[in-house]
Amino acid sequence: MKPTEITRRELLTAAGLYVMIPVEILLAQEPERLPARAGYPTDFNAYLRIGPDGRVTGYAGKVELGQGAMTALAQLLAEELDVPYERVTMVLGDTELCPWDMGTFGSLTVRQFGPVFRAAAAEARAALLEMASEKLGVPVQDLEVRDGIVRERRNPERAVSYGELVAGRRIERRVSHATVKAPGAFQILGTAPSRKDGLEKVTGRAIYAGDVRLPGLLRARILRPPAHGAVLRELDTSEAEKIPGVQIVRDGNFVAVLHPQWDLADQALKRIRAKFEFQEVPLDDSNIFEHLVKNAPPPHTVHQQGDLAVGEKLAQIRLEATYLNSYVAHAPLETHSATAVVQGGKVTVWAGTQTPFRLKTQIAETLKIPEQNVRVITPYVGGGFGGKSASQQALEAARLAQLTGRPVQVVWDRAEEFFYDTFRPAAVVKIRAGLDAEQRLVFWDFYVYCAGDREAQQFYDIPHQRTLASGGWGSNPPGLHPFVVGPWRAPSVNTNTFARESHIDALAAQAGIDPVEFRMRHLRDPRMRRVLEAAASKFGWKPMKLPSGRGVGVSCAMYLGTYTAMMAEIEIDRNSGEIRVQRVVLAQDQGLVVNPDGSRQQMEGGIMMGLGYALTEEVRFRGRMVLDRNFDTYRIPRFSWMPRIETVLIENPEAPASGCGEPPIVNVGAVVANAFYDATGVRLYQLPMTPERVKQALAKT
Repeated sequence: MKPTEITRRELLTAAGLYVMIPVEILLAQEPERLPARAGYPTDFNAYLRIGPDGRVTGYAGKVELGQGAMTALAQLLAEELDVPYERVTMVLGDTELCPWDMGTFGSLTVRQFGPVFRAAAAEARAALLEMASEKLGVPVQDLEVRDGIVRERRNPERAVSYGELVAGRRIERRVSHATVKAPGAFQILGTAPSRKDGLEKVTGRAIYAGDVRLPGLLRARILRPPAHGAVLRELDTSEAEKIPGVQIVRDGNFVAVLHPQWDLADQALKRIRAKFEFQEVPLDDSNIFEHLVKNAPPPHTVHQQGDLAVGEKLAQIRLEATYLNSYVAHAPLETHSATAVVQGGKVTVWAGTQTPFRLKTQIAETLKIPEQNVRVITPYVGGGFGGKSASQQALEAARLAQLTGRPVQVVWDRAEEFFYDTFRPAAVVKIRAGLDAEQRLVFWDFYVYCAGDREAQQFYDIPHQRTLASGGWGSNPPGLHPFVVGPWRAPSVNTNTFARESHIDALAAQAGIDPVEFRMRHLRDPRMRRVLEAAASKFGWKPMKLPSGRGVGVSCAMYLGTYTAMMAEIEIDRNSGEIRVQRVVLAQDQGLVVNPDGSRQQMEGGIMMGLGYALTEEVRFRGRMVLDRNFDTYRIPRFSWMPRIETVLIENPEAPASGCGEPPIVNVGAVVANAFYDATGVRLYQLPMTPERVKQALAKT
């Protein structure tokens, strides 16, 4: 297989970067290495350095959230440079050292940034070969590279290392084009080396934002309102001030207590007497769905084909249903944390954030200082899932450091984490569909309220269909939700997949057709058919009519260019109402697989996290008060829930790498709901499928 020739500009344009990067978050960069305008730099030196000893340091604006970015990026760099993986070190999320990046979300690390990173390494390799050619007096075509050493093919004794060629300096040589390797030439991609972050994490040496220690560090506890939108009216700090060493800071409604010891700062906070005023809102977790449907903005058409009226006339069987999902918290084990210091008019912030460059801009705006005076360093981040993009805690730390003149650390407690979370929005999906006399789908009418339109469009073959969407996590009118909502792992897609795949299953039951066969009848996409066949083979699926009483279910989905099919087997305790997932099989086609172990880890982690939103996770609230403040009432998955998980990665290296971090989670709600119907003949229409809802549904039969 031949390598692919591609120019840097072609690569960047193909990745869509000139379109996707908003100008308003343009950042001032290190001028020697980085561009002065939005977009990834075209100088490959922005992405890598080669030391005199031949060790390579890679630079990326992405961050390590536990998803394996540090490892996958090191593999990409090592592959294209032809250096050992063990000799690559990655620096991530440091705004002073790394090239600009919009953030770590949307499975963009390998899918979008990966091609840019590979091309930079390939161009550096081509430049190094030209430099070696001149040094050795040998034509480039007669040279080869192995382990960072360039040799003459016919005379391997004639060699020069990368370290000798660059001597720790920038590579000033430029080439007209770069060649990235074809899959058949890969030596490192597609393998599973030891994770770059593994040793530090298993030995407890990994540093997070809350672990940073600076001389004179103050720990901050901040006065929080009882409800969103509350205004501070009265304040008495006299009792708090009696604790030795306590410092009280007030800047408008922003009130903080600082002390070198966190527990004493917390004691002082509890002594503050404050009165807040807020408007009562007649909403809670029981009436929110009616409110959303009534107050959602006008819908837009996501997709339409054929004529619904014609399809409805053809239908012999019609099925209509409404599907609901509650608000869901991100609930990362590491709460929002940041440490800030101001010195000589410059501020450095260590923050657990998914968007360090955006945060840099926000800090500059908050402190009213030039952006070049702000540095954000992102150490390891203990989970994000879309919830660590706002980075409020970092702005608080920076503000307090400026006000006090001392280093300040802000680590939210669990109550703050829940209160200020940007929840996955509660949502409603209404579906109407029908089958003709031959049991084929002839019309499909899908209307999603407030979740968003990602993957709302139908991928099954239906001649007459319409998809409408009203609102979403990024497009809701003020007051629609009682608090801020935002992206939660695979934004919109968990909701839309639950509704679509539940309804497809219900139609299969109406038709008296096995749910896998029913799906295959309506699928033309060969990649989707392939993952469904692979999942059925691994699971040992046996055709059946619904409900069979066995408690097995199936669901298909597409997200970020990745195709997934999931099957599950469950048990139900009819006395307690608890659903126990016994076994899950997930087949996934994500195109080129950089690290199969990393992909399997993401698949297994997504399934486990998905059990939470499927079975127990929902935010209880009254008005604008969040009632869940810890894991005693908000139940996330336990180790005891772990089912037997089997994963199938489809071999498809010729297709570009697509999303891996988010697609594995989207089927979980639907596959469990479908397995529940197969076991009981009862359909559950709301997520999560709590024991209480299960018992209520079974009691009606």
